[in-house]
Amino acid sequence: MKIREVIDKILEYHPKFPESYAGCDEFKCGDPDDECTGVITSMAATVNVIRKAIELGANLIVVHEPTFYTSIDKGSWDETFDNEVYEEKKKLLDEHHIAVWRDHDHMHAHNPDSIFTGVLKYLGWQEKAVLDPDTGSYAHYYVEIEPMKLKDLCHHLIDTIGMNGCRIIGDPEMMVSKIALVGHLFPSDYRLKDGTTGEYSVKVIECLEKGADVIIPGEVIDWTVLSYIRDANELGKKKAMINLGHFNWEELGMKYMKDWLSELLEDKVKVTYVAPGDMYRFIEK
Repeated sequence: MKIREVIDKILEYHPKFPESYAGCDEFKCGDPDDECTGVITSMAATVNVIRKAIELGANLIVVHEPTFYTSIDKGSWDETFDNEVYEEKKKLLDEHHIAVWRDHDHMHAHNPDSIFTGVLKYLGWQEKAVLDPDTGSYAHYYVEIEPMKLKDLCHHLIDTIGMNGCRIIGDPEMMVSKIALVGHLFPSDYRLKDGTTGEYSVKVIECLEKGADVIIPGEVIDWTVLSYIRDANELGKKKAMINLGHFNWEELGMKYMKDWLSELLEDKVKVTYVAPGDMYRFIEK
């Protein structure tokens, strides 16, 4: 089976996009007409993930996020200065004839979102999650769990995802039972179903006001929801935030991809999930 045929099967699985689609889901390097010797699914094609692909003899890495350090993610480095890290990474990929294909927009186009599905599955929350359908551009889920301390919830996330630690706002000893898995807290507006606009962070504050104990956002900024949670604690109210980081938050969605892609390929090509590992380290005071 050629690499191109593997990607064709992935695209057949995903919701159909118009032929005019010109987004980021495309090959970043490699020859699509090479025979596929194995597939790696991972959040990103980090150097260690590439080395693991070489070790396993796999020549296709399917990723969710950019490979060469720019948001536009063109698969090249076109800036006005040299980038030695890019050059060495590209050389490593080329020398071992490894193709990288990005699967981002198509995964998020599923209903329910394919990344969310993997996160909920591997955290053991899939049967407990309830989608909030009125959140604008970003989905979020509510999850009711048996009451536990915030610090114990953090340990569950750290152990399941494979993290070095996590940052929180709130009392580690507080009891939590209602979690809101929310989208990225960008400083931007979002469009409501009635056509009006509003700030997504305000919607997240609303879910906290209506009963959520703790939010787990995809990414954070400090001056909206996080400031609200800090003030809530200083007023004696029990609210919390767990900051996993973007890659850690979505990582389990790529673990889930290994499951459905193995079925699609009917085990004719070996599919292996490789976690890049937590990029953050923590220094305590």
